[in-house]
Amino acid sequence: MTFTPHGKHLIAGEWVETDKTFQSEPAHGAAHAFSAGTPAQVNSACDAAEDAFWSYAYSARADRAAFLNAIADEIETRAEAITQIGSQESGLPEARLQGERGRTTGQLRLFAEHILKGEYLDIRHDKALPDRQPLPRPDLYMIQRPIGPVAVFGASNFPLAFSTAGGDTAAALAAGCPVVVKGHSAHPGTGEIIADAILAAIKTCGIHPGVFSLIQGGNREVGQTLVQHPLIKAVGFTGSLGGGRALFDLCAQRPEPIPFFGELGSVNPMFILPEAAKARGAAIGAGWAGSLTMGAGQFCTNPGIAVIAKGAEGDAFVSAAKDALSKVAPQVMLTDGIADAYASGKARFDGRNAVQPLLTNADEGRHASPNLFETDAENYLQDHALGEEVFGPLGLVVRVSGPDEMLTLAKGFEGQLTATIHMDKADTDHARALLPILERKAGRVLVNGFPTGVEVADTMVHGGPYPASTNFGATSVGTLSIRRFLRPICFQDVPADLLPADLISV
Repeated sequence: MTFTPHGKHLIAGEWVETDKTFQSEPAHGAAHAFSAGTPAQVNSACDAAEDAFWSYAYSARADRAAFLNAIADEIETRAEAITQIGSQESGLPEARLQGERGRTTGQLRLFAEHILKGEYLDIRHDKALPDRQPLPRPDLYMIQRPIGPVAVFGASNFPLAFSTAGGDTAAALAAGCPVVVKGHSAHPGTGEIIADAILAAIKTCGIHPGVFSLIQGGNREVGQTLVQHPLIKAVGFTGSLGGGRALFDLCAQRPEPIPFFGELGSVNPMFILPEAAKARGAAIGAGWAGSLTMGAGQFCTNPGIAVIAKGAEGDAFVSAAKDALSKVAPQVMLTDGIADAYASGKARFDGRNAVQPLLTNADEGRHASPNLFETDAENYLQDHALGEEVFGPLGLVVRVSGPDEMLTLAKGFEGQLTATIHMDKADTDHARALLPILERKAGRVLVNGFPTGVEVADTMVHGGPYPASTNFGATSVGTLSIRRFLRPICFQDVPADLLPADLISV
């Protein structure tokens, strides 16, 4: 099936074009022209979202669940075309796009199931105590309610699962919040076909069309207008630290500050404990190389740093990682800009004092090859730049003198999405000392695994202390992510026939 984008914005159920356009920059295949967004489109979309809120936010959970399932169905009916345009724009293999499409529809269906259960509402009831002394207690109900229209920024590295109908959009719609998506210019055609699927579901389910809008491209003013629009009540973002921090600051500077839920990436350190290194250091090193280069290293959970002791066991780990990385062919990066940023990140390590290059490769255009460097704990802690994320297949080994220095190093890390311990049973005492530190540093702690690959589940936390994310109490993956777009309301002595239906039906 061949899909040719028409290049328009979707605003309140209508496909709208603008005078200015931009060209897509596909990894292969034909480029297409797309209308560039303007502040005027943002204003129209936000007005429509606010209008939709008054019906959609108060709709039955069963109706919202049916809508989410209908979106998933419509995405699946466009499966072949989504894979075709997504692969062209991103350069991702078809199998990866197919898997990501399954994750996207799975998230939508998971949220449909989740809201039907009703547990997310966290309903509480303190019954009236009219005879209590010295004062009576009123009748009190508490419930979680939707906050209002939500802005979502599409991610470059996940054209489906973290973009137009991705996790942020699914969670907001499940909560009862209309969504305005600022599409990512790296994959506008993919965004368009997903928006078309959402529009079809809107029509099938009879939903107010303002519940979803997609604005393509545009300059920074478009994104700034969106996060500062007075009708937007929260923002979901997955992207770079610089871009995310700029939007975060804009949200905080509004006359009415709003929460900015930014997932900004991290270096996701791995700690290889002594007995594990002795027993299977080479195997861990080879496994790290596989995780490091998965998807050309373009995952926010990419384990960019490995911490291991000096000595023969550490040498075996490094040798195995280097050997495995040297066999990895160049891979296509998602965009020219990401490829350029990867080259710039690598340049930070070249010629740096106390950083030893173990494997370096020259990159050509949009293709990237693995690179491996080594330093020690003392130099890492003195050089902040070594801890900055390099988005791509670059690894840094940090050698320590022993478990005590490993603990000191762990305390020096900034906030992370993940932290990993590789251990054997004989490492338990060391792991027990390390775990409380990593718990404070990361949103997800793994043992004997690799962090690439995030399970979409009730228990998943994809977030962490700053700069991994801008809100350490939130997650952008899993059913708990719905809580970002809800707020608690207490109803005191409100007659039963005025209370929200969910207080009666759950």
